[in-house]
Formats: sequence, structure tokens, C-alpha cells
Amino acid sequence: MIINTIKIKLLPDKSKELSQTIFAVIDSIRKEKGCLSYNFYQDREDENNLLLIGEWDMQEDLDNHLRSTTFSVLRGAMNLLSTPPEIKFNVVSYKAGTEALKAARGEL
Repeated sequence: MIINTIKIKLLPDKSKELSQTIFAVIDSIRKEKGCLSYNFYQDREDENNLLLIGEWDMQEDLDNHLRSTTFSVLRGAMNLLSTPPEIKFNVVSYKAGTEALKAARGEL
């Protein structure tokens, strides 16, 4: 699994425009092959700080997304309405859930 994060610092008074673009494309992104989840967050203390988090099944799926028209629209909006975003890709080789929490706390 690959986790993609995009931290965005908007230019002043551009929150509405970029948010509208994200809402216009997010459902389409979520339907792309290999997209496990794609979410949008806005900082409650500073509305100019946004975060996109995508989870992708395989590198090929993420690569297809990054080449897509949908991502091009999103990237274009970010280029016009924000400072250069901080983009990261993290490959996850191990996943655990509640069982790892319980094991760490000695609750098994």
C-alpha cells in the first residue's frame, strides 16, 4: 500500500476556490482503480492549511492517478491558488490494527 499526502498552504483568500475544485474531483478520484481511500482535511485553526491523504493499493494505481486528467486539474488549481505543496509518498510494508494496540498495552 502507498500513502500519498499533500500538504497545501493556500494563498490568502483562496480557500473557497481550491476547496470547490477538490470537492469537484474527489468522488472521481475515489472511484479510480486501486484507490483505497482519498480524504480532504482543513485545519480548524488556519483555514489556509489543507491536507489530502490518499491510500493506493499498488504503485501502478498511484502512477495512473498521477497521470490522470483529474490529478492534472487538481495540480493546476494547487499551482494557481497555493504555495508549492509538500507532496510525500510512503510505502507501507506492514499494517496492523487494534490487535497491535492491545499487544503493546499487554491487553491480549
